[in-house]
Amino acid sequence: MMKRLLTAPALLALSALAYAGPAIEAAEKQATNWHAIIMFLLFVGMTMGITYWAASRTKSTADFYTAGGGITGFQNGLAIAGDYMSAATLLGLTAMTYSQGYDGYMYMIAFFVGWPIILFLMAERLRNLGKFTFADITSYRLDQGKVRTMAAISSLTVVCFYLIAQMVGAGQLIKLLFGLDYNVAIVAVGLLMMVYVTFGGMVATTWVQIIKACMLLAGGTLIMLLAFSQFDFSFTKLLERATAVHKLGPKLMHPGSFLADPVTAISLGLGLMFGTAGLPHILMRFFTVTDAKEARKSVLYASGFVGFFFNVIFLMGLCAILIVGQDPAFFEGGVVGGKIIGGGNMIAMHLAKAVGGDLLLGFLAAVAFATILAVVSGLALAGASAISHDLYARVIKKGQASESAEIRVSKIATIGLGLVAMCLGILFEKQNVAFMVGLAFGIAAAANFPVLILSMYWKGLTTRGALVGGYSGLVSAVLFVLFSKSVWVAVLGNPKALFPWDQPALFAMPIAFLMAWIFSKTDSSVKAKAEIEAFEDQYVRGQTGYGAATASNH
Repeated sequence: MMKRLLTAPALLALSALAYAGPAIEAAEKQATNWHAIIMFLLFVGMTMGITYWAASRTKSTADFYTAGGGITGFQNGLAIAGDYMSAATLLGLTAMTYSQGYDGYMYMIAFFVGWPIILFLMAERLRNLGKFTFADITSYRLDQGKVRTMAAISSLTVVCFYLIAQMVGAGQLIKLLFGLDYNVAIVAVGLLMMVYVTFGGMVATTWVQIIKACMLLAGGTLIMLLAFSQFDFSFTKLLERATAVHKLGPKLMHPGSFLADPVTAISLGLGLMFGTAGLPHILMRFFTVTDAKEARKSVLYASGFVGFFFNVIFLMGLCAILIVGQDPAFFEGGVVGGKIIGGGNMIAMHLAKAVGGDLLLGFLAAVAFATILAVVSGLALAGASAISHDLYARVIKKGQASESAEIRVSKIATIGLGLVAMCLGILFEKQNVAFMVGLAFGIAAAANFPVLILSMYWKGLTTRGALVGGYSGLVSAVLFVLFSKSVWVAVLGNPKALFPWDQPALFAMPIAFLMAWIFSKTDSSVKAKAEIEAFEDQYVRGQTGYGAATASNH
């Protein structure tokens, strides 16, 4: 079975790692992996118990959206790390290090540097000004209906594309490792997601993410230690032996072999950095803690967990070059003339098999699937909150909706998103979903982040500027990705790309900032002047922490 796994495409398209990944193609159904199934069923049983417990604690909208604001900084840091570390963080980045060496580590750094931006610029004001969603902040002193609608549309776009990638990846992973049919796997993930969010809300979602983060950290660390021990825990020895057999040779630890085009590299880096600060399911987690101090602690803990895990992955990828790459049983083609040939996106699975047998392989497979389930639940909750809190309660009902009605709409929205995710997951089974993840990060960086950061720090932002900036960032990011080679040529079959680069952030972000600035500066209406004057009140509330209690009623 393992040899066949190596020839199948895998999960690189599950996260932003998919930028460089090939299309996810149909994978052959594998023999049932009972170790993985039993461990996954144990995880599902445990999380169902948590959901049952959480359901009794979810009575109000605050409970449903933010777990009542009672999560500690440490718990929320673990949950944020669980939300951020998708299965492809484990599988895709290990494979990237295995094939590209140092560039794989640089890729991880691009993911990681988004956290200081959130920590120093956003965490405190997010918690002080917002109540349930980041639209609370962007619309605080602006036109509630129009700005919330724009924020909800961009949030739902990010959520939907992220959901598709996660669902397709989940189906392929189960098909490869559990022996189940693809459609069955998609339905199973969708149903479990709906149960977690509909009945348990943020309380259940948070604890699912915490448990999954602990499993991922423990499993990855165990595999790394078992593999690294074969080199006497000597990084120097590992590097010397890896560079001796790898196809890149000494260049394995040199930068530049992966993204030779500087424009693509810069655009990718910007998307990963600022996209992180604009992802709605990450931003939503800052409203679950008691105050701004705990929000800052959350980012600090999350940064520590994510940074530690990236280093674990890097060592796993280097160890796999020697442990997996030289064994034909784990790597089709093996080593020819002392050089590794080919590649494999499931290399972490093969490393687990090599150092821990079927039991460790089964555990890691269950962890990878649990990871997808946790991320999907967070995305569904973010999407449901955009529909129920921003569109229904604030735009349609203009703040007059009862809590019970808002929660009911949230649950209906969750079920609707689950059904949409299942249908799209089945529809896109054989498609290249890499561009969807790129689009999700691109939209987050170009549509959500500029308006959010300007609303926090620039008094001159007006409703007109926010709307034009947000929509222009959203539309330009979508069009740049649509006209790129990865979509216009690879998916739609056109002979030549209309946009020469695959990453939109370098071009869409400046458009969003520029449009927001121009249309705000040229807005001389009475309403605009009142919005500018209201910034001082917003600034004071953002500093003192009173805004969380009043933002929804402003």
